[in-house]
Amino acid sequence: MRAMILRQPRTPLAAVQMDVRDPEPGQLLVQVHACGVCRTDLHVVDGELPDPRLPIVPGHEIVGTVAAIGNGVVGFDVGDRVGIPWLGHTCGKCRYCLAGAENLCDFARFTGYTIDGGYAEFTLADSRYCFHLPAGHSDAELAPWLCAGLIGYRALRMTGDARRVGIYGFGAAAHIAAQLLTFQQREMFAFTRPGDLQAQAFARDLGAVWAGGSDERTPAELDAAILFAPVGALVPKALRDLAKGGVVVCGGIHMSDIPSFPYDILWGERRVCSVANLTRRDGEEFIALAQRAGIHTQVTPYALEDANAALADLRSGALTGAAVLTMD
Repeated sequence: MRAMILRQPRTPLAAVQMDVRDPEPGQLLVQVHACGVCRTDLHVVDGELPDPRLPIVPGHEIVGTVAAIGNGVVGFDVGDRVGIPWLGHTCGKCRYCLAGAENLCDFARFTGYTIDGGYAEFTLADSRYCFHLPAGHSDAELAPWLCAGLIGYRALRMTGDARRVGIYGFGAAAHIAAQLLTFQQREMFAFTRPGDLQAQAFARDLGAVWAGGSDERTPAELDAAILFAPVGALVPKALRDLAKGGVVVCGGIHMSDIPSFPYDILWGERRVCSVANLTRRDGEEFIALAQRAGIHTQVTPYALEDANAALADLRSGALTGAAVLTMD
């Protein structure tokens, strides 16, 4: 099969031929049709996440069909369309797993980071962490659901019943979260890179009541803020935009250092928290909600061999919506 692999961080992915392996007990062999290019992939490639398994096939927004089934698998048949997310395995025994917080598992393994992912024509996955996907959407349209959608959904849940929600960084996750906010009849304020008029127009098209640069002050106090941009300097900015009792949710797996800030912008029972990974329950809930909300993803397709170009476009902020590798 064709695959793109990372041999060393901060180097381009290499196009290689790899053997297709048979599934082990509990595994699915999945023929990949589309794989989203996520900012987490960029953090892996750029060496911002520690200790990836090397060499590694990146990619964890995977949509494909089941090509073969290992012994002991239940609930899947050959030919089923499935999604494979970031969370690829948990121990089921640590205190977090036993408490229902498998996203915090001490021994978790992650697709495209410590398990080979979807920048390839085939991949193996633990069937217990795969999702059935609905009809009515193309493979490329569904790929961003598997991380951008899931993390956006988990971040939104952490805002509680906030009515005015600010989104900082308007990329793949934000454009899905924006549609959920509109469906839930909440007010959404979009903060983009300063001067990015295209992203601001995109946000307004998706229901933003206001869109502007991240250097601008919000026109109304926010009840909650979600940071999808991995920029630590936005944390004190968001706190200044926040009403008392509000929360700043940091939605990325990696962020630049948060600068010091005066206590008075945190005072008033404002809070700062992070989103870590996802649970299988998040996936089931989000997929059901996304169908009710009529989520539509805007994607830019790239050939598998153009994965480096897709990563470069994501790094530069040149994308509107999500980049997706297609295997055709």
